[in-house]
Amino acid sequence: MKQSPRAKRLAKHHKRLKAGNKLNLVALMDIFTILVFFLIVNQSEVRVLQNIEKIKLPVSIAEELPVENLVITVIDQTVLVQDRAVWQSQADDNIHQPHEEFVKALTNELNYQASKRPELTESEQLKGRAVTILSDASTPYALLKQIMAACAETGYRNMSLAVEQQAKKLSEG
Repeated sequence: MKQSPRAKRLAKHHKRLKAGNKLNLVALMDIFTILVFFLIVNQSEVRVLQNIEKIKLPVSIAEELPVENLVITVIDQTVLVQDRAVWQSQADDNIHQPHEEFVKALTNELNYQASKRPELTESEQLKGRAVTILSDASTPYALLKQIMAACAETGYRNMSLAVEQQAKKLSEG
């Protein structure tokens, strides 16, 4: 028996509905490609210094990104250079008071670190080697001054103080 055109059309329509939905792989591949490019581009822009829970960094609106270089960390009664303890003050000592032994120990460690690094480039000869000082916002300036003096004495004159970046406030207008 011959089917009418209308019956053929209805059969074709039912057949198409029975097949179910297919996953469109082209659109899926486009989305994943865009996602991969987005992650690659944004991955290189984020720089994070080692964050220690005991240290609350001072807040700043500085926009310059940190550079990988020698890091001096001040935690409670301890001073670390590249995660090596240089000075541990005794319970009755106050690390914030000037100590000749502290300055000598820090100077020795900085000289050791300088000897491990390659020869100075032209810009390093002008500016000095780079160092980042990571300390709590409540660290007294006298201690930071001692650390900076020891750094300058050993050729680490390009000093940066680690801060927590604060978002700029929009100007009201």
